[in-house]
Amino acid sequence: MYNTLIIGGGAAGLSCALVLGSAKNKPFAKDKRIGIIAHQKTSHLQTALFNNVLGLSPETTGASILESGKKQLATLYPHVDQIESEKVLELSKSGDVFNVKTNKNSYTAKIVVIAVGYTNLMTIKGLKHHIEPHPRSPIEKNRIWLKNDNHLIEDGLYVAGTLAGWRSQFAIASGSGAHVATDILTLWNGGKDTKVHDKVEV
Repeated sequence: MYNTLIIGGGAAGLSCALVLGSAKNKPFAKDKRIGIIAHQKTSHLQTALFNNVLGLSPETTGASILESGKKQLATLYPHVDQIESEKVLELSKSGDVFNVKTNKNSYTAKIVVIAVGYTNLMTIKGLKHHIEPHPRSPIEKNRIWLKNDNHLIEDGLYVAGTLAGWRSQFAIASGSGAHVATDILTLWNGGKDTKVHDKVEV
């Protein structure tokens, strides 16, 4: 049983996992089990080139970020399970527990974050009734979003990144994933507003 399971290993999903993982020493998060199904084949980062992102060297590729992001997560926060080479096929709910079925396994989670791309090729069974045309993309591109209120689709089910209705901009998708993570940390912390910062020791 995962306390939080993230579906999607792009900008939003990895950012969410990194922020959740970074809270490992907090009393409210230290025993939480976190996982990410790091499916990246359809991520728009695969073909991205970044020259206008604060903190990234010009000519940084999206493909390199996908790879380095997984390494960063594994190195700094190895307690976060990275589930590789699996694609989510179906999401269902029994009571307050979500059931996530992939092409290879099944998982259960108390909280699920959907952080896959916003194309109409998104075919996770169980989400269809939440799908609407994307509010910030030209209609001819056939982009979709999962209708939500401030990233929350329903109790325990979040969406992050472009699929949450945001524009396809790296910084926006990353921030969306971090936003969802802080909402989950706040929930774990009994509703007390929570964020995680590392600081330089002086």
